[in-house]
Amino acid sequence: MNWTPFDTWTVVVGALCAVACALPGCFLVLRKMSMMGDAISHAVLPGLAAAFLLTSSRASFTMFLGAAVVGILTAIFTQWVSKFGKVDRGAAMGIVFTTLFAVGLILIRQAADHVDLDPGCVLYGAIELTPFDVVALGRVEVPRAVVVVGSVLIVNLILISLLFKELRLSSFDPELATTLGINASLMHYLLMTMVAVTTVAAFESVGSIIVIAMLIVPPATAFLLTNRLGVMLILSVVVGAGAAVLGHAGALVIPPSLGFRSTVSSGMMAAAAGLLFGLAWLFSPRQGLISGWLRRNRPAPEDPFPPPCE
Repeated sequence: MNWTPFDTWTVVVGALCAVACALPGCFLVLRKMSMMGDAISHAVLPGLAAAFLLTSSRASFTMFLGAAVVGILTAIFTQWVSKFGKVDRGAAMGIVFTTLFAVGLILIRQAADHVDLDPGCVLYGAIELTPFDVVALGRVEVPRAVVVVGSVLIVNLILISLLFKELRLSSFDPELATTLGINASLMHYLLMTMVAVTTVAAFESVGSIIVIAMLIVPPATAFLLTNRLGVMLILSVVVGAGAAVLGHAGALVIPPSLGFRSTVSSGMMAAAAGLLFGLAWLFSPRQGLISGWLRRNRPAPEDPFPPPCE
């Protein structure tokens, strides 16, 4: 394996995306809203298309703003449909994101005659190309994706650190949070805003597939390993970063060893995250499949005080 500085930057971008997604993803898992990231990542297409049609520009900030606004609206519409339409939250997500995704495809089709605005870039990303799009930080050039995703990661860390108690309580028991004076609705929309902004910032580099994977798989893996939220956040970060490293290394090593060309790193990162989840599902001390089987089949301890013989 020939490792280059470009490979290092690719892993750094993937790890930053994974960590930035895993932090709010823990709260999505606890709230049983795991597919909200999927809904937002698909629904931002109309925001991208509308931003271009209104400004005739593919400037990164314009696209980011349009996609972020639609991502936040996706969360708001989902809540409204679930609350006022009296439908299941999962069904509400499906209704909103498929409708917005279809509108986005129509708008992109209208813009396709004027500019190369490929929806495939949103779905699959191009993480291998991120080291070539650099910005200057003083005398050092770093990939623009590192600056964008790193900034979002810092904001997520600050918000979760400052509002940890409020987010935790509103995730486990919104009614109790309201009784204690915590605005559970505000916490919900703040979390949805974090998810929307993180999703938009990350999928430009890695595509919606790995964004969805990193929002859910590392937190779900950590959930199998602990029942403490603080530890769950730390473990999800470790799993996400580890999946980025293992995934890119696997993309360089595994296909050539089998006689195939190298594959996309983002897909292998998602596959590595799934592999780590599978290991946790099998070997978790408390909730693992194998540990559960061993507990069920463990011989009962002998009674140290057997009844006297008659």
